[in-house]
Amino acid sequence: MLISVKPYILQPVPPRKKSLPPDLLFRALADRTRLRLLNLMADREICVCYFVDILGVSQPKISRHLAYLRRVGLVAARRQGRWMHYRLVTPPDPVAADILAETLAHLRQIPGMARDLACLETACCSPNPSKLTRLAPLPLSATAANR
Repeated sequence: MLISVKPYILQPVPPRKKSLPPDLLFRALADRTRLRLLNLMADREICVCYFVDILGVSQPKISRHLAYLRRVGLVAARRQGRWMHYRLVTPPDPVAADILAETLAHLRQIPGMARDLACLETACCSPNPSKLTRLAPLPLSATAANR
């Protein structure tokens, strides 16, 4: 008697959306520089040189904070030639997404954060751009960046 044995075929496991543990989210939100970065990225994709220009912080320090936000999963990066562009990523976990959305809404009400956004608008449209941003691509809106 022959027994028919079907070969075992491994099916790829569909990627699971990771939830963002609350402790990592709150650590990411616990630093003023990271909050300023998130505030600037809330609605657009921005080249790193704009962060340096607006925040008045060294490029290595900005890059460390952006790397931290990338590891946590709140920020994504895209290279365009020699320029690095960063944008906010909404966490797949609805609780983390709500916390981030509420945080961003409250940041806009803080005068210093509103000043950062005003500086971004003038940096992008200034007739006399800084040395850092003179050749940089203009920030894209969040919808244009995700295409």
